[in-house]
Amino acid sequence: MDASPRYIAFAASSSTKSINKQLLTHACSLLQQGEIDILDLNDFEMPLFSVDREAELGQPQPAQDFYRRIGESDGVIISFAEHNGNYSAAYKNLFDWTSRIDAKVYQGKPMVLLSTSPGGRGGASVMEIALKALPRFGGDVKASLSLPKFHDYFDVERGEIKDDGLRAEVSEVINQIGS
Repeated sequence: MDASPRYIAFAASSSTKSINKQLLTHACSLLQQGEIDILDLNDFEMPLFSVDREAELGQPQPAQDFYRRIGESDGVIISFAEHNGNYSAAYKNLFDWTSRIDAKVYQGKPMVLLSTSPGGRGGASVMEIALKALPRFGGDVKASLSLPKFHDYFDVERGEIKDDGLRAEVSEVINQIGS
């Protein structure tokens, strides 16, 4: 009997009230097969990356732990927060440290990418960056979705997307992780 696939998921934000973490948590609940471990970027906090700090510190344990968690998983689900049209500083710093262990940070793992924002583009700018960059860093992107107008489409109290059609679309996207 084959073991159930095990995925890791995280919101690329350090905010404790992250709307991307809310979307991610809901999306993960729609996965039909497998187990998901939702990581918190705050558990991987490190000094701001620089080559000088790297020479001084080597590879910090949180970066090693993050890289190991990716390697042990069967796939990765990320919901990207958009900060001024780009990755959040928290995600970028973790990524920079981890890429010094291995430039292929995502180790060929299948990935599903999500993003949301209060605005009408739903984090489309950061999604465009991620879709172009992650394959160069070992990510096998299977599907992506940007959810616009988070506060219009997401019921925070119930922790789910209000619209049945959008919920079905998110379900379809998240379940492509195993394809």
